[in-house]
Order: sequence, then structure tokens, then C-alpha cells
Amino acid sequence: MQVSTRLLGSLLLMGLAACDAAKQVTEATSSTTTSAPSTISPASIEKNGLRLTPFFDSPKYPTAQLRLATPAAGSTVPSGAVSFKYETTNFLLTKMSGGMHAEDMANSMKGQHIHNIVDNEPYTAHYETSFTKNLVDGQHVVLSFLSRSYHESLKHRGAYDLRLVTVGKPVAGAPTFDLKAPHLFYSRPKDVYTGKDTQKVMLDFYLVNTTIEPGGTQVRATVNGNEFMLDQWAPYAMEGLPMGENTVKLELVDADGKLIPGPFNSVTRSFSLQP
Repeated sequence: MQVSTRLLGSLLLMGLAACDAAKQVTEATSSTTTSAPSTISPASIEKNGLRLTPFFDSPKYPTAQLRLATPAAGSTVPSGAVSFKYETTNFLLTKMSGGMHAEDMANSMKGQHIHNIVDNEPYTAHYETSFTKNLVDGQHVVLSFLSRSYHESLKHRGAYDLRLVTVGKPVAGAPTFDLKAPHLFYSRPKDVYTGKDTQKVMLDFYLVNTTIEPGGTQVRATVNGNEFMLDQWAPYAMEGLPMGENTVKLELVDADGKLIPGPFNSVTRSFSLQP
């Protein structure tokens, strides 16, 4: 009887231990399941009261296409006003893009449009597929891309066009632009922001023939003297900017932080915030 009691006690202890172990496994599994986020939130970068936050939740247009029909790539056109003619597919110019960022960022009431950038100068926005633009004589680098109504660029391959165009007589000794090299182009911010548009200001740039990633090629953004290393090609919401003039410098750099050669891979722009 004494042996049976001890055996029964041992069996009982073994059973309790097994139940406790199973409970721990169940709790661990449950904790892992409930704590795992359904989506990964982009991390903000903060420095001296400035915050830069990448965002990826804008309306998607994966099949949108842009084609610049005129002027032809590598062509020479007469001096003066240059005629630009585009074709768009699966993208409606003048349509409001919608989404939360149309409410909390500067938004063009004219809707979606084309950004036309010549020699990395400030872009001109166009809401029709045909227009003219005065260009000085010489060779020009023309980047065009589709833009949401709040000026965020579409970044897939079919949404942009990069080409060389010569206006009038070529300028002797002008440097040759390599269309296949890595390039950075500046887009936003631009001009003056007022009222609620000053709370979140979008930083957006365009990359051609390159990507950026942690530990590799990156974009160094210096905002009012504060340096941020950007490793995702995305628009960034900038918060904490002071009223008055602000300055952004963008540089395309390699893994060692050295500037990648290119005529536009370092650019500085100013913009203004007003109450």
C-alpha cells in the first residue's frame, strides 16, 4: 500500500508538471501570436526637434504609364519655346488622388499632373499632355514623371522618362551626361507653404539607375543643418520645421558616405513656411 501511494504521488507530480509545461507552451505561442503586428510601421528619424517619416500608403497606380512623344530622345529642336507632348495610360490628369495625405499635405486643387524637370532645376507642373516651355540653347537633361495631386511622384519604371534634348546650337565643350549612370533629382519641397500645410511638408526625390538601402547607397538629407541618412526610396513627411526659410540639401552617397559622381547628385534648395 505504501508503494502504491508513492507511485500514485509520483504519477500525480508528473501529470502536474506536464500540464504546467503545456500551459507555458500555450502561453508563449499565444503571446507570440497576439504581439506580432499585422503591418510594419515605418520608423521615424528625429534630430533636434525635426522628424522625418517615410510613408507608403498613398493610392497605388502600378499600371500607370508615361511616354514623352515629343521631343524625341537625342533630338535637336529649334531655339525658343520647346513643344512637349506626352501620352499617359491608366492615369488621369487633373483627378484628385485622395487618401489621407491629400488632407494633411499641400495638395494641388488642379489634381494629378506631370512633373517636368529640366537640368534638375525646380519642376514645372503640367495638367495637360501638351505644352511649350522656353529653354536656352544647348543640351538639356529632361526628367518627366507622373505625380499625385499632392506632388508625390510615381516611382515605378513606366512612370518616368529621362532623355537628352538639344535646343538650337550645341554649346561647345559642354559635359556629356551619362544616361546610364546613377542619378538623383530633387522634387519637393518647393516654394511657400502656409497654414496647415506647414505642419507636414513632404520631402520627395527621384532616383534613376540606382536604389538605396541600409548599409549601401543612401541619400543624405541635410535639413536646416541636421543630417539624416535615408535608406528607403519613399516620400518623407517632415515635421517640426520652423516658420520662415528652410533649407534642404540632398546628396546621393555610397556605403562609405562619399558622394557618387553625377551632375545632379548634390543639390540644395530653400523653401518657406508662413503662418
